[in-house]
Amino acid sequence: MQIAATGAPVNEPDPKRRVLKDVFGFDDFRPGQASVMDALLVGRHVLAVMPTGAGKSLCYQVPALVLGGLTIVVSPLVALMQGQVAALRLAGVAADTINSSLDRDANVAAWRRVAAGQTRLLYLAPERLMTGRMLEALARLDISLIAVDEAHCISQWGPAFRREYEELSRLRDIFPDVPIIALTATADESTRTDIEARLFAERVETLVLGFDRPNIKLGIAAKQDGKRQLLNFVERHQGRSGIVYCLSRKKTEETAAFLEKNGVTALAYHAGMSKEAREANQNAFMTLSGVVMVATIAFGMGIDKPDVAYVFHTDMPGSLEAYYQEIGRAGRDGREAEAHMLFGLGDIRMRRLFIDDEDAPAEHKRRSHRRLDTLIGYCETAQCRRQVLLGYFGEDASPCGNCDNCLDQAPRADGATEARIILSAIAQSGERFGAAHVIDVLLAHGTDKILARSHHRLASFGTGVAHKKDFWLSLIRQLVAGGYLMPDPGGHGGLAIAEKGHALGRGEVPFHYRVEERSRALLGKMRSAQGSSADSEGLDASLLAALKALRLRLAKEREVPAYVIFSDRTLIDMVERSPRDLDAFAAVNGVGAAKLKEFGEIFLGAIAAHQSGASA
Repeated sequence: MQIAATGAPVNEPDPKRRVLKDVFGFDDFRPGQASVMDALLVGRHVLAVMPTGAGKSLCYQVPALVLGGLTIVVSPLVALMQGQVAALRLAGVAADTINSSLDRDANVAAWRRVAAGQTRLLYLAPERLMTGRMLEALARLDISLIAVDEAHCISQWGPAFRREYEELSRLRDIFPDVPIIALTATADESTRTDIEARLFAERVETLVLGFDRPNIKLGIAAKQDGKRQLLNFVERHQGRSGIVYCLSRKKTEETAAFLEKNGVTALAYHAGMSKEAREANQNAFMTLSGVVMVATIAFGMGIDKPDVAYVFHTDMPGSLEAYYQEIGRAGRDGREAEAHMLFGLGDIRMRRLFIDDEDAPAEHKRRSHRRLDTLIGYCETAQCRRQVLLGYFGEDASPCGNCDNCLDQAPRADGATEARIILSAIAQSGERFGAAHVIDVLLAHGTDKILARSHHRLASFGTGVAHKKDFWLSLIRQLVAGGYLMPDPGGHGGLAIAEKGHALGRGEVPFHYRVEERSRALLGKMRSAQGSSADSEGLDASLLAALKALRLRLAKEREVPAYVIFSDRTLIDMVERSPRDLDAFAAVNGVGAAKLKEFGEIFLGAIAAHQSGASA
């Protein structure tokens, strides 16, 4: 009996486990998969938010085979559909797709297999599914399950880009007895609420698994000489595959050519290229090692290349969701990987223009601006980046020890006093207004809005005149990113004080902010002048790696950022000096009395063990 054609035998005590093993070759489920499948198998709707690489596709593919009948899979991209169908067929599953890239004869043949009951999973784009003719034809068939892949598109694309995503809300009425599953790797609370309301009318079980990808190092740098910064980064990962994202098609072509000129194997990918050229470049990237794909956001959805060592953003993406989705294409093999972004004021202006020029309702634009503000706060934060990123998706985390702010302390200043000035203004104005209005209060701007609400009479009016608007805006974004302030969940731009913010107001928790860009650039020049020894000839790279690993272990044991133990420059000096006793260790740059006492013997032991191994 062919399981792909008939579903699992009914007498099997756990048919989904048999399908998992017999069809897909896995011994056990990944976290969350079994719970999702069990809900679908008893007819309940499910929204599954699972990190990249968590096995989302199996969550509907296994139930499709257990249930029998036909499962409809809604997918946004042709390449994504074709890749899934090819993989299923290799596993012996009867799967088909009907899409615009196939000729009429191929689509007709696929439909005949569907109508004859031979196909278990049919992949369709929303534009093809939501036509009257297709829906009428499917209504006559035995539909057992509907899966909506990349479901965040319902919230983020529906209003302006692909309106058929909004129309998917009709599926629950057209097929009232069919369970529906929506899946995505990138959905914050607002997006999840949107999907729950639009697709399920809020009658859905939502499962949110962890978002953390701890093997990906997170880093952001001020955009100065972008091409040189990119080349330096790529050369550090020489011989490994990576993805470089650019904002425009023109920049994609220019960047790929620049890398090629400098000896890097680089290919371009964007929607303006011919289908044949895109496919050729994608195939080369997927099959060869050491290839760099320079692309717009047209590339990446559904790409499952395990050995991508890095994702580099030459320009700021549109939101933290987009950023998370794009960096998630790195390190799927579990090896160390890196996500690096260049960030500049020009990016912010361009992103604002994109939002304002979008053909979308005002509410959608407000939400897009709010998402952009949150991303800017992430870029500016002096906190652990992973804490901020996971916090955005509702997940608590300790300092990660694997981002630029943890590994090499960002220039910071104590901002508790300034933060309390902001908190007072927000509290006194009723926690109903956005950043612009709060800053107007702080700077004593007599706007019509201020005067109409008598906010010029607030005690906070004019308390922030010692700083400029940009300073206060950056601090507010960092307070939001750090969880001290909460954006209005309805998307109207208001700011409320979170519990962490109240604790800050009472002086119970600290707040440090990142210093302005000019100071960071000056510090970067000082570091390059002082710390070039990291690349100096003769440095023992294996010892440095061992000391970094030791530092990270100690940091995690103490739940502190790695730089709190020792900075990179201290470790480099340690490698160069290779001290053999505590007196010599005390001379290492950055080792004070307390650290000498707490860490001296530990690091001396690691150095001695390394030297002993090297000489053996």
